[in-house]
Amino acid sequence: MTDATPPQPNEQAAKVRVLLVDDQLIIVEALRRMLAGQPDIEFHYVTDGARALATAREVAPTVILQDLVVPGTDGFDVIRAYREDPALRHVPVIVLSAREDAKLKAHGFAVGANDYLVKLPDRIELLARLRYHSAGYVSRLERNDAFRRLAESQAELERANAALRKLAALDGLTGIANRRRFDETIAAEWQRAMRSKMPLSLLLCDIDNFKLYNDALGHPAGDLCLQQTAGALVGCLKRPADLAARYGGEEFAVLLPDTNIDGAARLAESCRARIERLGLDHPGAECGMVTLSIGVASVVPASDSTPAELLAIADKALYAAKARGRNRVIAAAH
Repeated sequence: MTDATPPQPNEQAAKVRVLLVDDQLIIVEALRRMLAGQPDIEFHYVTDGARALATAREVAPTVILQDLVVPGTDGFDVIRAYREDPALRHVPVIVLSAREDAKLKAHGFAVGANDYLVKLPDRIELLARLRYHSAGYVSRLERNDAFRRLAESQAELERANAALRKLAALDGLTGIANRRRFDETIAAEWQRAMRSKMPLSLLLCDIDNFKLYNDALGHPAGDLCLQQTAGALVGCLKRPADLAARYGGEEFAVLLPDTNIDGAARLAESCRARIERLGLDHPGAECGMVTLSIGVASVVPASDSTPAELLAIADKALYAAKARGRNRVIAAAH
């Protein structure tokens, strides 16, 4: 018996790896001589039937020659064991029998054998059958390996596509949802709220005097201010369905499904207060710090209305907050 490292499918394609299970050394030697001089055939054997399964796992044969009369076990039982082992389930098994018996043949095929030879078989016939069965098995391995690689490639592609979709939905500067994601979400939530007849609320938030902030401190500071504002807004959200998005420039939108005007106004005040507590210096503002004005709107969507109406109401409320001195929340019911 010779130990060997289990080959990969591409290695198996170049070799017919034969495992003989037979307790008669005279048979072992006879078959060894039959296969000698064949560069594509690798020969292994085991004389102990009880070790047949373990040896097959070690050798990883592409075809097994199985004697039916093996001391200490039964050849049919060994074949059954091959078929129950995930690593050997599909390895072709050629029964070697001393008898030309139709019942033995039928029983051998019934328990999982692929072929039946009476020993000692003709050398040319033996070589042909070994190569035929081995080639079929290797072809199956290569096909399965190709399917596995294809599945892995498809899974990797899907992961990459999911990552790209996620990136496409995020604002590059602040890391929160971008305008595209907001537009898709408000459309979907509008339809859902229309079915459930629940309110959908919106906060439109604008950093006060942001142009003056940029002029005084420069665009890098302005970018940092936008990032901190986005983080503060996200920090105020409590539910997975709530969405904070960069709506454009220094303007942000917060979408609140299943939330009435009072709940939305309370959240808006929390957002305004959190920005104020950041205490970001603003040389161009009268109060000397960065503040936020917020317009709040809430509607129960209906079939004769659109998300644009909710946006228009929130925008009008935001304009009112600006007109009344900034750094405040104005809520308007529809």
